[in-house]
Amino acid sequence: MINGKTIAVVIPAYNEEKQISLVLESMPGFVDRIIVVNDNSKDDTLKIVKAAIDKDSGDYSNPAIGYRVIERTLYNDAEFFLQEMEQKKRALYTPSEIVNSDPGKSRIILINHQKNNGVGAAIASGYRWCRDNNIDCTAVMAGDGQMDPSELEGICRPVVEEGLDYVKGNRLIHRSARYVIPTKRYYGNSILSILTKIASGYWRVSDTQTGFTAISLNALNKIEIEKIYQKYGMPNDMLVKLNIARCTLKEVEIKPIYHIGERSKMKIGKVIPRISWILLKAFFKRIWTRYFLRDFHPLFLLYILAFVLFGASIPFLVKILENFFVSGSRTPNSILMIYIFLTISALQSFLFAMWMDIQDNDRLQR
Repeated sequence: MINGKTIAVVIPAYNEEKQISLVLESMPGFVDRIIVVNDNSKDDTLKIVKAAIDKDSGDYSNPAIGYRVIERTLYNDAEFFLQEMEQKKRALYTPSEIVNSDPGKSRIILINHQKNNGVGAAIASGYRWCRDNNIDCTAVMAGDGQMDPSELEGICRPVVEEGLDYVKGNRLIHRSARYVIPTKRYYGNSILSILTKIASGYWRVSDTQTGFTAISLNALNKIEIEKIYQKYGMPNDMLVKLNIARCTLKEVEIKPIYHIGERSKMKIGKVIPRISWILLKAFFKRIWTRYFLRDFHPLFLLYILAFVLFGASIPFLVKILENFFVSGSRTPNSILMIYIFLTISALQSFLFAMWMDIQDNDRLQR
């Protein structure tokens, strides 16, 4: 615990037999529960975690941790409805089982996925357990040892002490980042961070791809955990969901850690296009949900106007390029003027909407 608040760490693990023991053994003492989600590993990850559970003797039962059942009363129909809805949503999660014979008295909780679904799906399973058991602050650490346990407290304290909803580690502001992070990952991370700023509305976030995070119980209750993107785009999708729910966010500096025996399963060439497509769809969902359905804002109209004007300019651009490259004829001034007017107007609308977006979301970032 920290300041009387329960702390859990979710560890998504897939084929981490070489590193998982180190991660478990180095976990700080203030962590109440360690939720290992084995994403159907093909190696001995499951066996090693089981052995760690058997070795971990002691009674870790805590009255603050436990599934809360809401009884229907005259005034809580809304909460009762949400509880029933969550029960129905269980089918949307990756099929899994809790391996522990007595989870209530174990510090290490092992959730075993019956099929491999990706890191996002593993985190969603861990989040669900922590939400259902009323954990005040839930952190995420990778199973490959790339996150320093000594930095975990710094990740969790803003949630516990400042009441923030989500805290992300930031490797890019560490002075060694440019030299320690592999070049492809450094620039790939930077590109995705720029796109995620626009899509998520968290314009001050700079290291969107780090998985070293902490989230409050309040935020877990606000977002649709079962709909978290299941693969490597999970951190980006998560930020959009948090912004739609108007959750507060903060980044804290952490060290970039590489070359300690981890083995990356991410292919940059495939991940960037895939995540870019996810972010494009997420951007429109955020604008539609936050600024039209829930609370109408003029920036919604400005964004839409920008895209309409840009779309209207495309036929004129095609005509200009056709005249220049195909027929070699001179483009009429009227077509040039219309294209320039539509393009400049679209750019102005987009930039003004972006500025309003930045101003509106600034209050969510610390």
